[in-house]
Amino acid sequence: MPILPSTPVNRLSQKEFRDLAFEVMQQVFAIHNEFGRFFNERVYKTEFKARMPGVDLEVAVDLAFGSFTKKLFADVLVQAGGLFEFKAAEAIHAKHRAQCIQYLLLLGLAHGKVINVRDNKVQHEFVNCGVRLEDTRNPSIITTDWNATFPGAELFRDTLVSLIRDWGCGLMLELYEEAVMHFFGGESIVNADLPVYGSKGHVANQRMRMVAPNIAFKITSLPKGHSDFIFHSQRLIRHTSLEAILWANITQSALTFTTIQ
Repeated sequence: MPILPSTPVNRLSQKEFRDLAFEVMQQVFAIHNEFGRFFNERVYKTEFKARMPGVDLEVAVDLAFGSFTKKLFADVLVQAGGLFEFKAAEAIHAKHRAQCIQYLLLLGLAHGKVINVRDNKVQHEFVNCGVRLEDTRNPSIITTDWNATFPGAELFRDTLVSLIRDWGCGLMLELYEEAVMHFFGGESIVNADLPVYGSKGHVANQRMRMVAPNIAFKITSLPKGHSDFIFHSQRLIRHTSLEAILWANITQSALTFTTIQ
């Protein structure tokens, strides 16, 4: 199996999760009142496990695709069905919600919660995921503006399509990027510093992910605003030695490949 959680899980209904979350938050509030807000998240998670039964910390999920393997860890799983992501940050950000959705998808759960213990008052948000990962493995493949003749273009496209067919959409973009880099030789080969040129010559270097000399790649999950992305990518190309950017945009319904020159 390409995705293998380390423990069985129980998919809770919304009511079941809300009832469980109420119990969880009573413990979190009590811990926060006693410990304050300046410890790292592991302190709060470990104390939480000591106070509440049925808590698993750092629940492992193994992913595989060909020769690429990755082990991820969900923060807190309560009674085999309640996913809680603990953070010690200035605020809850979109990336924290996306991370929670990723673990809901990987574990086959519908409801989770992000908890931030760094603020004076505990911040907490419900995160819901109405789809299952297996339902996102067959998006439309759009290649209307794709030029497969550039070096690395076919491998980039075929690798990402196969990844989506195997894993599904909705996971963190960094995960897809890391897998693609693996098949192009790894991070040390793919990442390159490109000179940026301005009105008076060399300005600085810009790190890019490369599939071939002067051919970069980018993976996004933009719901809209494609023309703006292309406009600014062309400005980037204009001020570097890049010939093209191979761009893949992932949504639940479509995987769109575009060659930007």
